[in-house]
Amino acid sequence: MSGPLQGIRVLDMTRQLAGPWAAQMLGDLGADVIKVERPGAGDEVRSFGPPFIPDKQGKDTRESPFFFAGNRNKRSITVNLAHAEGQTLIRSLARHCDVVIENYRVGTLDRYGLGYSDLSGQDSSLIYCSVTGFGQTGPYKDQAGYDSIFQAMCGLMSVNGIPDGEPGSGPMRVGVAMADIMTGMYSSVAILGALHHRTRTGEGQHIDMALFDVQVASLTIENMRYLLLGEVPTRTGNVSRNLVPTQLFDCIDGQVSITIGNDDQFGKLARFLGRPEWSTDSRFATGSARRSNRHEIVALVADEFGSRHVDELVRGLSGAGVPCGPVNTIAQVFEDVHLQHRKLRREVEHEALGPVPLVANPIRYSRTEIDYRLAPPMLGQHTREVLSELLGLPPAEADRLAAAGAI
Repeated sequence: MSGPLQGIRVLDMTRQLAGPWAAQMLGDLGADVIKVERPGAGDEVRSFGPPFIPDKQGKDTRESPFFFAGNRNKRSITVNLAHAEGQTLIRSLARHCDVVIENYRVGTLDRYGLGYSDLSGQDSSLIYCSVTGFGQTGPYKDQAGYDSIFQAMCGLMSVNGIPDGEPGSGPMRVGVAMADIMTGMYSSVAILGALHHRTRTGEGQHIDMALFDVQVASLTIENMRYLLLGEVPTRTGNVSRNLVPTQLFDCIDGQVSITIGNDDQFGKLARFLGRPEWSTDSRFATGSARRSNRHEIVALVADEFGSRHVDELVRGLSGAGVPCGPVNTIAQVFEDVHLQHRKLRREVEHEALGPVPLVANPIRYSRTEIDYRLAPPMLGQHTREVLSELLGLPPAEADRLAAAGAI
């Protein structure tokens, strides 16, 4: 392990995406992450298929792309939390860990003697991060929730999608589980802050993370429009409220996204399109004028783009200093020369599948390189390894615990 968290050990008692994403981030940074799963079933997302990933012979396995998204750089152990001896094992493992992450419903692990008060009672320096839908307190704390619920409840859907009055209008879910991913990111940051606090004071603490809180916080500018101006933001589709022209434009063979952030960039756009007079036209010369005459300038730009090819526009506009990009499919993204240069696709060796591709962590350290050492693990792949390494459990005792249903 070569990352900045080398020497930190994490007990990952999470499923789905938000909690696993946080633990994966810590694993990418060099922490030893031990993922605790249910015997025989594991993390629910292992079964999120078809499609499933084919093995070396091309036959379907029970390994899902969903599971692979958030579980690299982890070791998997299977422990039955409902079994008394399984609970004892978790308490023993926690003594060897710096961080525990869990995303059970509020109070569930307390009933098993595995809550924060239980584990911090045996180690006051332990950092214990709870990830739930609505948090540890409040009128909704006992409710379950998934990413799409929070996108709806917390306002994201209300500002995402086609504007009212246009075909296909209405609130729309973002295609990626943003509440889950952002909660995972916030959780990893919170854990890093708690680790620094512990370095200074020796004190651990309980971190209460809620998808509800994170999704609200993530609306950033839209929140401020309401809080400062009293405006309730509405959907604008692919069009910016403030910057004109900033949107998608149709071309002969696809679409191009442009952002005109200031008057200088608008002048560059006008000159590239052979319409330098636009930049001195009183209707378009300033940002406020373009906002007032949005329909006129958008129609003019759309007419110019509609007769050109995507590559021509992207190369030319980029060369002229106009921020732009093609609207790519995921396949086109991974064919992009810049992505390849940045090595955003990596391969790791999986026990059953052989070499498998993964998406690189976007962090680029100058000294402590991200380490892609472990493929997403098979269910229980490391149970005996971890119990022997950390607890000194002999094979005969592991056999007995397995026969008893504890592991």
